[in-house]
Amino acid sequence: MPPRNTRPADNLDDDDYPAYTMGRAAEMLGTTPAFLRALGEHRLITPLRSEGGHRRYSRYQLRIAARARELVDQGTAIEAACRIIILEDQLEEAQRINEQLRAQSGESQPKTSA
Repeated sequence: MPPRNTRPADNLDDDDYPAYTMGRAAEMLGTTPAFLRALGEHRLITPLRSEGGHRRYSRYQLRIAARARELVDQGTAIEAACRIIILEDQLEEAQRINEQLRAQSGESQPKTSA
């Protein structure tokens, strides 16, 4: 029998593996399935679907949902919370790209005068 490229146990370490049902995800976050559906409607997270059509969430998606829940709990409207998280993600990506470009050009840190 040829070796398999991935073992089922490898999924335990995969942040993107859709391991959690909607009910379990809502329970873990202390929220409702409706909250998770709303995050999907606002395009913050898009759960994968099982063969039966049920939503399945990854650990990465649960971290994003937890951040949204935190903002909503602080009084931020869900639409605004989703937009904030999307902008935070874009900023983080831009900063990562800037660091890569600096490293490629040989510049380690922006120069500041004292």
